[in-house]
Amino acid sequence: MQSATAARSVVVIGGGPAGLMAAETACDAGCKVTLFEQMPSVARKFLIAGKGGLNLTHSEALDAFVDRYRERADAVGHWLKAFDADALRAWAKTLGYDTVVGSSGRVFPADFKAGPLLRAWVRRIRGKGVSIHCGHRWLGWTADGELRFAQGEQHIDSSADAVVLALGGASWPSLGATGQWITALGEAHVAVAPLRPANCGFECTWSAHMIERYAGAPVKSVTLRRANDPWQAPLLGEFMVTAYGVEGSAIYALSAALRDAIERDGTSKLLIDLCPSRSLAQLEQALARPRGKRSFAEHLRRATGLDGVKAGLLYECTEPATRAEAMQLAQAIKALPLHLLRTRPIDEAISSAGGVRFDELSSDLKIQRLTNVWCAGEMIDWEAPTGGYLLTACFASGFIAGRAAAGG
Repeated sequence: MQSATAARSVVVIGGGPAGLMAAETACDAGCKVTLFEQMPSVARKFLIAGKGGLNLTHSEALDAFVDRYRERADAVGHWLKAFDADALRAWAKTLGYDTVVGSSGRVFPADFKAGPLLRAWVRRIRGKGVSIHCGHRWLGWTADGELRFAQGEQHIDSSADAVVLALGGASWPSLGATGQWITALGEAHVAVAPLRPANCGFECTWSAHMIERYAGAPVKSVTLRRANDPWQAPLLGEFMVTAYGVEGSAIYALSAALRDAIERDGTSKLLIDLCPSRSLAQLEQALARPRGKRSFAEHLRRATGLDGVKAGLLYECTEPATRAEAMQLAQAIKALPLHLLRTRPIDEAISSAGGVRFDELSSDLKIQRLTNVWCAGEMIDWEAPTGGYLLTACFASGFIAGRAAAGG
């Protein structure tokens, strides 16, 4: 039995948001906490994600929020009961940072910056007594059950009463999320679902002209939906044409279902409404008017307002016979088919799916087949779209794992 004077020791491995939250939560519960991070500094992916404005969470109602986690809605919803979007905003305020809600419902620090918030958090964690060791790569367990780390050419062994693993997925490996922890957990017979790209771009076949003329061009104010999915409401947003295919916020929002379709069927078809503000009948009527001596491009622009990259997509994804008949052309504008062949590599993705399977974990995220080891963050088998949902669940899982590891 632990003496009344000896604080419970907790080691946290991984210095992203989930790991930092686990470390602070365990420390607040009275534990002696040591955090190991393999990179030279903590939360590098968090900083990069915040370069364009740190999207901490989202302001939508809880039921809709939880639905964003798809087949993991029940499990992640359990985490959010302990630490939800409001709790995350309150947490930011304790660090001296008010939050604001953008026009899309996304929540940001009032200054929109990640760096000052992170620095304030790390200062507070250190001030509470958490010991942070960077440049330590976790290798697994020794034969005696101790944690083994590589620091340069040296091996360092450590032990603790409890361990929280918060090692991330496999996207952005240059920032530390390499997925190499799979080997150590595999040796411990912990089942891990294969890591796959999430919130990712997709490849399709473009002509040389399309690449030369429009690679890098944003496609704005369109709606997207998956073919053969009558239950999916069209998604209004924007995306970008790239040299290899498409990427961007609207693509990321659909990426999980598109990726799953490719894995199942070998391809996936996206339907794009290039002119969502006008009905099929309105477009057909406008396109049926005589064009006289005007070129097709000019007739299309005058009749529909489509030019630039939208007109380029229309040419790229239709046959001449379709463009020659008003009704068929109008139908193509309202549901332009784009065939997606494969996802981009996982190391280009914003996040990853897969990880430690939920049936390996207890409700408080303990790995059931290991003694006093918990998991948190993206290394668990869940995924979420961008918009603050990823970060919120990472914070929430870190809170639950840190509390449980502390014996709470």
